[in-house]
Order: sequence, then C-alpha cells, then structure tokens
Amino acid sequence: MWKGSTIGTLAAVAALAAAGHGGAAGATGLAGPEGPPVEHGRALAPAAAPAPGQTVDGIQCQSSEQVLFHIHARLTVYVGGRPRSVPYGIGIGNPQTTPTPAGRFVTSGSCFAWLHTHVADGIIHIESPVQRTYRLGNFFDIWKQPLTATRVGPAHGAVVAFVNGKRWRGNPRNIPLTAHAQVQLDVGRPLVAPVRIAKWYGL
Repeated sequence: MWKGSTIGTLAAVAALAAAGHGGAAGATGLAGPEGPPVEHGRALAPAAAPAPGQTVDGIQCQSSEQVLFHIHARLTVYVGGRPRSVPYGIGIGNPQTTPTPAGRFVTSGSCFAWLHTHVADGIIHIESPVQRTYRLGNFFDIWKQPLTATRVGPAHGAVVAFVNGKRWRGNPRNIPLTAHAQVQLDVGRPLVAPVRIAKWYGL
C-alpha cells in the first residue's frame, strides 16, 4: 500500500523513470512504480499466494490490506552473479495490475496476505493487524518457495545472505523483516557486492 496520494506518487515516479534514476547504490534497474529500482533479471519464480481465508505461518490472507502494523523491507536475489527479480503479486490472490509510466502495480486481488509485493522491485509490504517480527522464511512460505542454506526457490547452490550490507551467518529463514531491512541472497558464485537503495520514497 502507498502512503499519501496515489496520483502524486505516480507523477513523482514518472519523473524518476524519465530521468532513469532509481535511488539505488549498485542496483541495475530503472525506477519502478514505488520508486526503488526494478531488477532486470527474469523472475526467480512465479508469484503465488494463499487462498482467501487461508493461514500460513499464522499469517492470514484477508479481503483487504491491514495497516495497524505497516513497514517495508527489500529483497534482492542473485543466482550465479545474475539478478533474478522478485515478482509482483506474491501474497496477493489473483493480482490485478494497473499500468504506470514506470511499470505495473498491483492494485487489487482476491486477498492480501500480511506479507506481499505490489511491484517487481523486491519491496516486501508488511501490513498486519498485529505487531510482530516477521521473517524471511514466512515470506517464502507465502510465496510457496523453499528457502534453505542451499536453495532459494528453484535455484540450488550455496546461499550467502547479506542484511543491510553485512553478512548474515545464520539460517536465512530467520532473517527478520524489520523496517527498511535490505536483504540480499546470493546463490552460488560469483558473489555480488551488497546492493542497497539510498531512498525509500515514503515507503
């Protein structure tokens, strides 16, 4: 969910896209509909979501977005040194999109899980009726994709994780999705220097 005026946000993003800036350090894509860049690699895996009313890891897929607890984190993925995008519509049933000057944005769906994506820019919207610490493993469970020390979705290989530019030494499933956390998963070699965005555009 966007904060503030949707029209104003679209206008600002259109200007960013025209200028070719995504506000990122080391990211390769152009600005997306939310401001942060969209990675140009193909989707790591198709988007998926629970059925309406279904619960995954204690997280429900409800008919509307819940904003009592509303933060955002970002996930980037590299496989063999190449970017793979996190698709829009993860955690949103039957996602319906609207075109914007900077790409497609999911505006509606049959249900919204408390963790979901509106754009293929890696931004994870954490919109929950309760305040709790959600983890990367919860997001992958909603996505219906595996996440282990040797696998990220369909990609197999040694997984190296970075959180806010620093190496994460534990189980990648346990990475906390805190406000403005920037998570990067590298599968295999070569490793890619941690990519971080400099601006969050009101997210």
